[in-house]
Parts: sequence; C-alpha cells; structure tokens
Amino acid sequence: MLKKELGIVMLLSVVLLSGCGGSGTPATVTQVPGQSPSKQAATQPEQNTDEYCTVERINLDSETEKYFFGTWKVEKLLGFANSYNDASEYPTGQKFIGDEIIIKKDFFSSKGLKNYSKYQYELKNPLYQITETCYNSDAFYRSYKIDIPDLKINDVLKVMDISDPSTKLRIPVSVTFFVVNNDRLILLSEATIFELKKITN
Repeated sequence: MLKKELGIVMLLSVVLLSGCGGSGTPATVTQVPGQSPSKQAATQPEQNTDEYCTVERINLDSETEKYFFGTWKVEKLLGFANSYNDASEYPTGQKFIGDEIIIKKDFFSSKGLKNYSKYQYELKNPLYQITETCYNSDAFYRSYKIDIPDLKINDVLKVMDISDPSTKLRIPVSVTFFVVNNDRLILLSEATIFELKKITN
C-alpha cells in the first residue's frame, strides 16, 4: 500500500514539474560553431521584406536634410542602369567626374556639371521632397532596374525630388538623387550611375 501511494506521489510530481516549464517543449538554438547564440543573433538583422517601394510624396525629415544639403563632388562612375537610354554615353558615362552640384536649403545648382550646356540650371528656394522610399535593395531594383555596387539587402533608399516652388514642377535637368541610409548619395543621369562625395555642408 505504501509503495502504491509513493508511486502516485512520484507520478504527480513528474506531471507538476513538466507543467511548470510553459509548453514543456525545450527551446532550440541553432548555433554557428565557435560563436555564442547572442552574438549570432546580433549578426543576423531581420530583413524588411516589402516587395515594392512606398510611393508617397513627403517633406524631408531633419536627418535627411542634414545629410542631403551641401556641396557634392561627383567622385566615381558606378555603372549603368539595366535599361536602354540613347543619351547615356556608354561605356564611359557622362563626363561628370570631379564636377560639383550644390544642394542647399535655399539654393540648388547643377551648373557645376560643366561639360553639358543642358545641365546648367539654378533654382532659388527649391522644394525638396522624398517621392519614394525603398526599404530593401530588392524593392529598389524592382522599381528602377539599377544595380548599385555595395548595396546591402537591408539598405533604405529615398528618392529625392527637386521642384520649383512656384510651379511645383520638377527641375528640367536629367538628374535623380538616391539617398542611401542617410550616409551615401547616388546620382542617376541618362541611365548612368555615379557616387557623390560631400565636400562642404
């Protein structure tokens, strides 16, 4: 009789203990050899999987303004958009290397693109807006068919628009700017892609 009661108590103990752990299923952690689970989790940021860019015309936030405004030098040719454009000077690109573009809060000038008369443009008090935001490189490529070197999967790209405040019309110059994570500025002109470097704020 005593053995039977002892057996019931032990059975109840096992049932109670297994219930204390929540689901009772142990958590499994996949670990890279030689790396702690916490370090591995930190090196694998969650990917934003939005398939398409968000098309919405919004004003620049203060962080983007701070980065975008300044005098920029065209530093290097990155390549060409994967689309046909008969004005693109393939395979060398437009002669922009070393030229400068001024993007200030109250003034825009592309007159620094010296080799092309059609790029000579200035505008006082321009209206700057973000017209599209791509939350990963796949969404950006889906919209623009452009391979930007060193672009990472989780990079956020903002498409910048520069307009005349009186007419609300976009500037009549074939230049498009992409701000990448507020730490990289890409210029697209006639299907040619350039990297810009800020030389003054």
